[in-house]
Amino acid sequence: MKRFYSHGKLLFTGEYVVLDGAVSLAVPTLYGQFLDIEQGDEGKLKWMSLDENDLVWFETEFEIQNGGILNPVQNDDPISERLLQILKAAKQLNPEFLNDNEGYSITTALGFPKNWGLGTSSTLINNIASWAEVNPYRLLKMTFGGSGYDIACATANNGITYQLNTENNEILNQVQDDSKPSIRSVDFNPSFKNHLYFVHLNQKQNSRDGIAQYRTNSSDLSESISRISEITNSMIVCDTLDGFQQLMNAHELIISNIIKQIPVKERLFNDFNGSIKSLGAWGGDFILVASKTNPSTYFKNKGYDTVLPYSEMI
Repeated sequence: MKRFYSHGKLLFTGEYVVLDGAVSLAVPTLYGQFLDIEQGDEGKLKWMSLDENDLVWFETEFEIQNGGILNPVQNDDPISERLLQILKAAKQLNPEFLNDNEGYSITTALGFPKNWGLGTSSTLINNIASWAEVNPYRLLKMTFGGSGYDIACATANNGITYQLNTENNEILNQVQDDSKPSIRSVDFNPSFKNHLYFVHLNQKQNSRDGIAQYRTNSSDLSESISRISEITNSMIVCDTLDGFQQLMNAHELIISNIIKQIPVKERLFNDFNGSIKSLGAWGGDFILVASKTNPSTYFKNKGYDTVLPYSEMI
């Protein structure tokens, strides 16, 4: 059996503007996804996906014909069609991939609920890229798109800064020659991490929709991008909770002005005694909470039951 594993991800700074070259802080999570490959029936590729409770949430089957051409057994399943797109893209990048009539039994296993937004897609892309021995950034570009920071987190062991070289605003154009975006490992381990929490907003935000909305902005973002990059670098070295909260608040204000959305604290938690910052696409998934006291009771009283201390997520 072959086994591959990828970490989930959280984008601490630079949501949206990471697409336009802002230096962003991203961290891998303790939660991730496995991909197990075993020998199966000849000429068949059987796929099974398990959720965090080891329950099957998706199954499909493909026929493998001469030259590794995959044909779905059923054609009316959008998830199966998306998976087929990914496998065909991997084969396009490496024609030797699946270039036989051997059978495969594939199992994926998530370590987190799908609606948490920690990277169900990115961990899958990275695992398939590892299996197919192809560049994961190029595979991402051919399938889901995006900045690629989630791919960088998939194999990272600590925090990273991530920056795209966005010539002509072409996302991931630099990976056409198999190069990578600018990725730097950082020692992000705040002394006040016991005062940081992650709260799930009970809904999953589609990052592609958020990116599309962001792309409707036609204003000059150079000053905002520069300021976000400064905040990123300041957060990495910040050694006080109060200072970190000031950076969180400043970041929220900048992004709010860019995407013309009300910050989540003002919209949902305006009576909260602490700082709140959206992570990734605004409107769903997790928020970062900085508080001098444990905020679990506050959020649970408002119906947000998933409150994770920093040490349980990062």
